[in-house]
Amino acid sequence: MASVIKIYALFLGSALLMFGGGLQGLLLSVRGAEENFSLLSLGLIGTGWSVGFVAGSIAVPMIVRKVGHIRAFSVMAAIGTVTILLNLLWINDVGWIVLRALSGFCFAGAAMIVESWLNEVADNRSRGTIFSIYVTINMAASTLGQIAMSVTGTAGYLPFVLGAISFICAVLPTALTSSPQPRPLASAKLDLRLLYRTSPVAAIAAFSCGMANGSFGTLAPVYGYEQGLDAGGIAFLFAVAAILGAIAQIPFGRLSDRIDRRWVLIGLAGAASVIGLLLVLINPTAGWLMYVFFAAYGFVANPLYAVAVAHANDFAKDGEFARVAGGMLLILGVGLAIGPAVSSMLMGTFGPVALFMVTALFHALLAGFAYLRMRMRNAPDAADRAPFQPMGTDKQVTPETIVLDPRADSDSGPSNEPSSQAERSDVQERAI
Repeated sequence: MASVIKIYALFLGSALLMFGGGLQGLLLSVRGAEENFSLLSLGLIGTGWSVGFVAGSIAVPMIVRKVGHIRAFSVMAAIGTVTILLNLLWINDVGWIVLRALSGFCFAGAAMIVESWLNEVADNRSRGTIFSIYVTINMAASTLGQIAMSVTGTAGYLPFVLGAISFICAVLPTALTSSPQPRPLASAKLDLRLLYRTSPVAAIAAFSCGMANGSFGTLAPVYGYEQGLDAGGIAFLFAVAAILGAIAQIPFGRLSDRIDRRWVLIGLAGAASVIGLLLVLINPTAGWLMYVFFAAYGFVANPLYAVAVAHANDFAKDGEFARVAGGMLLILGVGLAIGPAVSSMLMGTFGPVALFMVTALFHALLAGFAYLRMRMRNAPDAADRAPFQPMGTDKQVTPETIVLDPRADSDSGPSNEPSSQAERSDVQERAI
């Protein structure tokens, strides 16, 4: 019973964290546009988040080893709360870029610490269920955070204070726990040679998804604002894309279990590229057509990264899944950092619709590369592949998420059943 209560308390802490993160991310893009920040500044706000998130994935495990999980989490939550309040008090484009990087750093650290506690209470029998519930809660809470902006609006102090309350309340489940602290956190490390040798398609998919999704997540709210949507309209626009994207993971994931996953990647990326081109050509103003396009885009673009991770896992050897997925995570982070900056410059030259030139280009690159690789390498037999596993959005995946993923169980060796705490610790230390 105590373990069950602890798990649900951690789910609550994660939900509060994701709620605040979803609200803050959308709020800053729209409020920045209302404050007449330049497009480049708005893009760099997204870049700052990604740089901070990757830095946190690398550095926070060292902080935790020095001061412990509870203290480290409290520091991350406190600094995250201060940053969103400073966004309100210091409305300046350069200041927001710096604060957004700090926020990304703290968000990565806080999420990793919550996930490390979930890793501690999960065993191989419950890991899949815990991971699925965790991913579902994260996506739902992040979407609710975005929808909250339709209620709070972007003016005044209310949305910033609501986000700050959410961040600081997330500390309560870990601060009140009486259980022993988890083992050390996994730290993200980049093994490009192993990743590319295992799956060139996965490496290209990670970068392409980062470029496209980083651009879309940061600058699509600006596009909506420029096309005449108010704060509520933008919030629901993103909610539709996020909800359909989450739903789409199941059917497309199951389809990829039955056929060569590269065909699924080609179909999804090709469809996302076509939708991007249609948005460029039609450039719809506020209205039902924009919602249709964004819904369709979310439906085909959001599952891409999860399918790419599953494809990489098909070719990973025993003990390599977490290292391969960790390499994909850092390549994704590079794309998430570069994409908004590049897209913002193109939007400044060609107008807001240039955002979808970028998404169309990189989705087309992924589809084309996956097709070429199909002509060079056969897919493994369906019986030899691990089942598809839904994942959170690209901004919700940390090295600890990868360790929690039930597919990482294979990293413990042929038995897939680490029999002791020491063995499970060794799995995590080798993971990423």
